[in-house]
Amino acid sequence: MSKRKSQGNKKVNKKTNKSGKPFGKQNFSQNRPSKGKPPRGQKPITAEVTCSGLTDEGKGIAEWKGKRLEVPLLLPGEKAEVNIVQKGKFLDAEVKNVITSAEERVDPPCPYYYECGGCQLQHMSNDAQARFKQDTINQLMKPFGKPDPIFTMDHPYDYRNKNHNTFGLNHKRQVIGGLYAQHTHEIIPMDRCLIHDPKADEIIDTIKDYLKNSKMQPYDEDTGRGFLRHVLIKVGKVSGEIMVVLVAASSEFKGKNNFVKALRKAHPDITTMLLNVNKRDTSVVLGEQEKVLFGKGTITDTLCGLEFEISAKSFYQINPVQTEKLYGKAIEMAELSGNETVIDAYCGIGTIGLVASRKAGKVIGVEVNKDAVRDAIRNSKRNGVTNARFYQGDAGEFMVDMAARGEKADVVIMDPPRSGSDEAFLSSVVKLKPKRVVYVSCNPETQARDMKYLVKNGYEVEGIQPVDMFPQTYHVESVAKLVLKR
Repeated sequence: MSKRKSQGNKKVNKKTNKSGKPFGKQNFSQNRPSKGKPPRGQKPITAEVTCSGLTDEGKGIAEWKGKRLEVPLLLPGEKAEVNIVQKGKFLDAEVKNVITSAEERVDPPCPYYYECGGCQLQHMSNDAQARFKQDTINQLMKPFGKPDPIFTMDHPYDYRNKNHNTFGLNHKRQVIGGLYAQHTHEIIPMDRCLIHDPKADEIIDTIKDYLKNSKMQPYDEDTGRGFLRHVLIKVGKVSGEIMVVLVAASSEFKGKNNFVKALRKAHPDITTMLLNVNKRDTSVVLGEQEKVLFGKGTITDTLCGLEFEISAKSFYQINPVQTEKLYGKAIEMAELSGNETVIDAYCGIGTIGLVASRKAGKVIGVEVNKDAVRDAIRNSKRNGVTNARFYQGDAGEFMVDMAARGEKADVVIMDPPRSGSDEAFLSSVVKLKPKRVVYVSCNPETQARDMKYLVKNGYEVEGIQPVDMFPQTYHVESVAKLVLKR
């Protein structure tokens, strides 16, 4: 079983990479899967370009024959040879050789980095990643004021508390397990992901070894035969509790008792195991049918001093260390004194609403997903919270009804999906006229769009705080405070 540990973020000598070869001799295209073959009869064009900046996805920006290129793995100021392929109206470019490397370039500690695509910034130093994310937020939020310095992470590895691996067979019909290469269904065999919880990867390694030495077979997408499709592991970072979910193509689990016994013997700290059945030919990991194999079927963990119960399908923040910083800032922005009525829109399992309840007079959580609402109610009872109520429904409609009844809310905390809110929801906020809106976002681009609407309709922005929730990737989260103008 692999025990490989994170190597940190080691800087690369400007003239050589970790293999000792000059960057000019390094062939990036051999280290990662192709994005697809060029159109028939077309060969890639090799050109020398200089990177002038970065896109908001961390790709290098360069120009070739008056046309803009977006080149993964290229940093500002670098000169490189790139392979260019015309695909319809678009130009697809990949780094072939870095001729002159930037000071910010480091040796990616992950041996799968160039193949996987799950992380996009490991070739940048930690400081450079923070500057890139800060600049992204600064540009998006320029109409609203200057954002505060980004909250970074002391140890930007091992942070994920939810880890998902896929199992299959290689061309030799041998069992492999790992992650899909980006934009493909090609499994990259791996035994350690540096942003996963290390214990989760150890358990996955044990399952992989069990498959190799038993009659249990991974599912084959081509033939439709086999049993195990995925393994999902959730880890309570504070509680230490561990959930293992086997996602299978069939509910008929031959050798179930032997498997459970073997895995528990190898990892006695596993607290529950489940079988999830997914017979659909889809990219959705979990199916509807679920059966507990061992334990109570859920785990608990502590966030911001509150205990939450987590099921296989529960949404729970991936990075609890950074979540505490994010939620702490959101509660600070809400300016709660103990008397306010707070609406937690898109409340999920009630995490931020229950945190807010300790400083608010009353919290109303609204969520369209009935399972999440049930979890929120259960979490409220678990923590002895008596001033929070949770309702299933559309949060926008809920607030319009409140306004029609002449009811008031002092604060609305909103944490929408990546697509952001729609005008119907935002107009309901305007109708209700809360004194403060705290907007938590996993996509600052849609956040800026939605804030523009609120500013046009009587609000002004008083604070913006970026948070690095997913180090080594281009994703960045942001929380903003908007105040109703007098």
